Amino acid sequence: NAAVSPQVGSHRDISLESLSLFRLLEPQIEILVLGTGDRVERLPPTMMKQMRECGIAVEVQDTANACATFNFLMNERRVVAAGLIPP
Repeated sequence: NAAVSPQVGSHRDISLESLSLFRLLEPQIEILVLGTGDRVERLPPTMMKQMRECGIAVEVQDTANACATFNFLMNERRVVAAGLIPP
């Protein structure tokens, strides 16, 4: 488990560049849980598609639910990472 902090202040700052860090983790993560603050924000479909093509499923939720999902997946022993924007 690692905590990293790409410079993302809001969901509008999420880009393929900011997500590239998650593609470099070893072992490769299966699921990236993104918490977009107080509410769920849609990410561009092309960004989601490119992450899927790298073998990483992306789950976008409000941050409170993203934390719960991350903890659940960790308990299931999944290889997961979280990118969380404070609410």
